[in-house]
Amino acid sequence: MTDDALSRIADALDRLAPPPAPPADLRAHPAYVWRGHSLAAARAFAPLPLAMLRGVDAQREALVANLDRLAAGRAAQDVLLWGARGTGKSALVKSAVADIQARGGDLALVEAVTLHLETLPELFATLAAADRPFVIFLDDLGFDAAGDARALRSLLEGGAEARPANTRLIVTSNRRHLVPRDIAEQASAINPRDAVDDSLALADRFGLSLGFHVVDQDTYLDIVRGYAEAHGLAFDPAEAVGWATRRGSRSGRVAWQYVVDLAGRSGKSL
Repeated sequence: MTDDALSRIADALDRLAPPPAPPADLRAHPAYVWRGHSLAAARAFAPLPLAMLRGVDAQREALVANLDRLAAGRAAQDVLLWGARGTGKSALVKSAVADIQARGGDLALVEAVTLHLETLPELFATLAAADRPFVIFLDDLGFDAAGDARALRSLLEGGAEARPANTRLIVTSNRRHLVPRDIAEQASAINPRDAVDDSLALADRFGLSLGFHVVDQDTYLDIVRGYAEAHGLAFDPAEAVGWATRRGSRSGRVAWQYVVDLAGRSGKSL
């Protein structure tokens, strides 16, 4: 096929492609989604009320205080929320932002739904021009090797093109240090301490690090009770414990899944 034919095909495909969506108004919405090169308003942003998140009181207090400072234009930290799966890390981030908005704070959430972190400088440049503070949310982040994390390290601190003053990153991860500890690499390194430091360097960039741990049975039942009462449901504690036992985990996520099942059996929607 000739170059001319290929050019005509490319032109035809361009004509068939939908026009790019107009950029979202950065003053008009409570939450946005970044998909790599475009920023769109979130279709629905309705997190759980902050008071419904049980068993994370200390983490909630620390995160809200930090985000209150950001919303007020004061110095605030980038935040890492790490720990056991299903313990409310992501829910807390969204609920904390919504709580500040409900109290009149001008703070917006931007969830970066992308595997290509090299596009974040483009997002930073877009947000830097807006007269508004933003939380950039990277959910369930993890890297296979320390080298993969270096780009994000430079954006947080030490790079020539760091994130602007009106933005802070909030990252959730099941790994405390985001990067797995490679024992073989440490053993083969000339200086094993250098390999350890490289794997920990990203987590050290976050000024606020909040740990989330597996909850005990009483806390789990308290979480179930909070969800059930909010939706007018009666529950059997023994049944709720049995549900968690079959799932092999006690967490806020498992508690919510039990309440969803309970509501369905009771003929209600959530």
